[in-house]
Amino acid sequence: MTLFGRTLDGQEIAALVFMLTALVFWIFVYRGERGWARWFTRWEADRKARREAELAIGHKTDAPRGPWG
Repeated sequence: MTLFGRTLDGQEIAALVFMLTALVFWIFVYRGERGWARWFTRWEADRKARREAELAIGHKTDAPRGPWG
């Protein structure tokens, strides 16, 4: 196989395939991590909005609970 005028042997082709496979793997990992961060940011914003809505209504979120207060 010739790439940019250089003849590649089996070991160089295998290394090239491995590096391309690693690149594809890391692209998928990055996409998953970015999706997780996006989900967490959205969840945190929704949680904050719910808490602020409860406080605006007048509910006490730190009220004693249970039979012993």
